[in-house]
Amino acid sequence: MIVVTGATGRLGGRVVQRLNGPLRLLVRDASRAPAGHEVAVASYDDGEAVRRALTGAGTVLMVSGAETPARVAQHITFIDAAAAAGIGHLVYISFAGASPTATFTLARDHWATEQHIEESGLPFTFLRDSLYADFLPFMTGDDGVIRGPAAGGRAAFVAQDDIADAAAAVLRDPTPHAGHTYTLTGPEALTMTEAAAALTAAGRPARFHNETLEEAYESRRRYNAPDWQLDAWVSTYTAIAAGELSQVTADIPTLTGHPATSLATLLTRQD
Repeated sequence: MIVVTGATGRLGGRVVQRLNGPLRLLVRDASRAPAGHEVAVASYDDGEAVRRALTGAGTVLMVSGAETPARVAQHITFIDAAAAAGIGHLVYISFAGASPTATFTLARDHWATEQHIEESGLPFTFLRDSLYADFLPFMTGDDGVIRGPAAGGRAAFVAQDDIADAAAAVLRDPTPHAGHTYTLTGPEALTMTEAAAALTAAGRPARFHNETLEEAYESRRRYNAPDWQLDAWVSTYTAIAAGELSQVTADIPTLTGHPATSLATLLTRQD
């Protein structure tokens, strides 16, 4: 039995579409779950509900929880429940460059989660995703400007469909991937100026403005977001500037058997 978490989301939903056979979907809202599958309801911070939902599971896809200061604690609760349920293999959706000193603040959460999974003794596979290419159009302001302190750094934007293909491949046959960490990227690393040019070429006029750190925080204060959220937003760009998201790997082709999707191709498909 394969269990997919986050099945009502963009990534988890894509994975469900790619899998055949009996699935159990672990969701918070059963009314939103894709039809035709067994459904279990639990939140990551309810360890007993998670344990019940995962009992009898062979392989589990753990899509990372919502971005909150409590996310690592919620992940730990989920992992401990998965271990108590005796699952066979945990596939975790992590982030490229996850480390305790990552510039992107939320990548530190992913590192802490990975560490706890390793300490749990569960067979695991980590899928470290680069920045989602699908979200790039939403990074532009109303005036078509992408603003952030990315300087001339590069990012290997990855398509969510490619990530879903890779995750489905591992879930179908997890044993060869036990203990492996894969970094899922697009086929090239682009500067934000190049990414904006790709948007423009696809009929979505855009340009990149390199903000100073002070400008980046100031331009985002109008959202009245908490400090940790502002730090996460801004550090997405400073991580690019630092070169921490520039790695291009062959892990998508290796896992899926097809080339990674370029940003230009993805934007054409979205039209």
